Amino acid sequence: MKNIAILGTGRHGSRYAGHIARDIKGMTLAGIWRRSTEGRAQAQRWSTTFCPDWRELIVSSGVDAVVGVVPPVLNPAIAAACACAGKPLLLEKPLARNVGEARAIVTSLATAGVPLTVGQTLRYNPVIGELRRQLPEMGRLYGFAVNQRLEPSTLDWHDDRDTAGAGVLFHTAVHVFDAMRLITGLKVRRVMAQGRLVHAAALEDQVLVIAELENGVIGTVDVSKVGRARTGRYEFVGADGQLHGEQIHAFTEVIRGNVVQSRREFAPIPTVLQLLRDWLKFLEGDGDNPVTGEEGLYAVQVCEACLVSLQEGGRWVKVQ
Repeated sequence: MKNIAILGTGRHGSRYAGHIARDIKGMTLAGIWRRSTEGRAQAQRWSTTFCPDWRELIVSSGVDAVVGVVPPVLNPAIAAACACAGKPLLLEKPLARNVGEARAIVTSLATAGVPLTVGQTLRYNPVIGELRRQLPEMGRLYGFAVNQRLEPSTLDWHDDRDTAGAGVLFHTAVHVFDAMRLITGLKVRRVMAQGRLVHAAALEDQVLVIAELENGVIGTVDVSKVGRARTGRYEFVGADGQLHGEQIHAFTEVIRGNVVQSRREFAPIPTVLQLLRDWLKFLEGDGDNPVTGEEGLYAVQVCEACLVSLQEGGRWVKVQ
């Protein structure tokens, strides 16, 4: 049995807490921390302990591993504390506010021999898995067009640079670039970005990226939080056809010539639950790390290259 502490039980952190409290045999919710006073009521609801200081949870002898679902400004300190305490850590994306912090997090935990997992939960969307399976059937890959368009954010800290690091690039595109690497097996080599502040005062909430992958594959990534509708579409152009998928509306299509040859629809699944199950197997020595720290670092590297391009007028920027 693994006793798990959760730091941050807002909207997304509550998903982690609920699954651990109800759905996963082999995990117990050992305690929670939340900046809001609502954390006390949540602890009662989940039959666990509320701790007013997250540091005390990490060093507690009753905690085996830690989940961090907090604004990225807190991630370096949480990672350092877990490294000192020898507690495996699952950190929600983005791994950090910038590449320097992300690399420091990965290095400190690796040096201490403490496992780090990154919460790139979009990997567990069934459409992403089907795109990965079917893409080789399209022949050589030439191009792609991807979007993830969400409603305007209601979280104030999403528009605060010190807390968030960046806008939709770090909090939306970070999902897309990780999924693209998983689907295609290719890394992003360089990017060119343009962006806007539509509703936001400080951080970008609409960005268009031209990205060049390995093997000369080129395409676009379009991310935003500006309109009151939601899509998550992936289109791949191969020598033998096109493969399309919609990870929010849950379908894939194979197109050859002017005919949609096949269409498959999917039932939604709780991606956080799937990640937690794989994380538990990893912690118990029965499986691989579902998303390594290095993979989380890569996604931040691509996003930071996009941010640099945006800030410097849209020039091509190589990914570190």
